[in-house]
Amino acid sequence: MAWPPGLLLLLSLLLLLLLLPGRAPAARSRDFTAKDIVYLHPSTTPYPRGFKCFTCEKASDNYECNRWAPDVYCPRGTRYCLSQHMMKASGESVSVTKRCVALEECLSTGCTYIKHEEYKVCTSCCEGSICNLPLPRNASDAVFSTLSPDNNRTWTGVVTGQGQDRDRDSPRCPSGARSAARS
Repeated sequence: MAWPPGLLLLLSLLLLLLLLPGRAPAARSRDFTAKDIVYLHPSTTPYPRGFKCFTCEKASDNYECNRWAPDVYCPRGTRYCLSQHMMKASGESVSVTKRCVALEECLSTGCTYIKHEEYKVCTSCCEGSICNLPLPRNASDAVFSTLSPDNNRTWTGVVTGQGQDRDRDSPRCPSGARSAARS
C-alpha cells in the first residue's frame, strides 16, 4: 500500500520543522523552577488564607517529590510548609519529605548528622503558598522563613531549641561542616 502524496508532504514538513535549529523541543530540566509555580496558583481558596505546600513522604529526590505532589489545600490547623531532606555525605539525596505543618513542627529547623549512617538531615519551614519548592542542603538553607505580620515582607531566621545553629555548634556536627556550610 502506497502512502498518499499529501500525507508524505505533511510528514516531511513536520520532520523539517523539528530538525531546524531552535525549533526542536528542548529537554526539560530535572527540577521545577519558579516559572512552573505560576501554573499552580489558583484564583480562589476554600477558606481565608488557604495555601498549598508541595507534599510527599520519603521521595527519592526533589524532582520526584514536586512532580507527584497532590494539588490540594493544606488543612486549616496548619500554617507552614516543612521540607526535610536526608542526604549522603556526598550531597546525594536519600529521601525527601514535604508536608503542611503547624508552628510547633517548625521550631527545630537546621541540619543534624546521623553519624552511624553517615547521613545529614536538613529541615526547613516556610510560610506562603507553595513556598517549599527548593530543598534545604546546609545551614544557610535549613531555616524557618515566615512573612512578617506587619508589612508582609519575608523574615528569615534560624530557630532551634537552644538558640544555636545545630549545623555549626552541635557536638554531633563534624568539624569540617562549619566551613562547608559557610561557603
